[in-house]
Amino acid sequence: MSALRDALRDLSEDVFFDLLESEDAYLLVLDVPGVSAESLDLAIDDGRISIDAHREKEPAGDYQYVEENRSLFLDVDLPLPDDASDAGAEATVDRGVLELTLPKRGAHGETTIDIVDEDA
Repeated sequence: MSALRDALRDLSEDVFFDLLESEDAYLLVLDVPGVSAESLDLAIDDGRISIDAHREKEPAGDYQYVEENRSLFLDVDLPLPDDASDAGAEATVDRGVLELTLPKRGAHGETTIDIVDEDA
């Protein structure tokens, strides 16, 4: 997980996030103001988490931009923690907050394997 933690620390100061860990999973909470599920692309491939978010930003009424400091795009590429699995990963976005849950490998309890005695 240290590679993910380091990559998050290297993000711009404008990107706000929390990284939480339980026995079973990681939870990445990332502020993506103005972004909806339709304007967010999230993928996990080759041990990397790719987040691409954009928002529509139109001035209200007769206003025009004099200065524009709020970014329209967020393009983030992060390493998947070594003990995390993309299988069963879940994501939600609500009111500009993305929550990505990454289950840990083997965190689903003990798996028992039935052994068949072929000689019997």
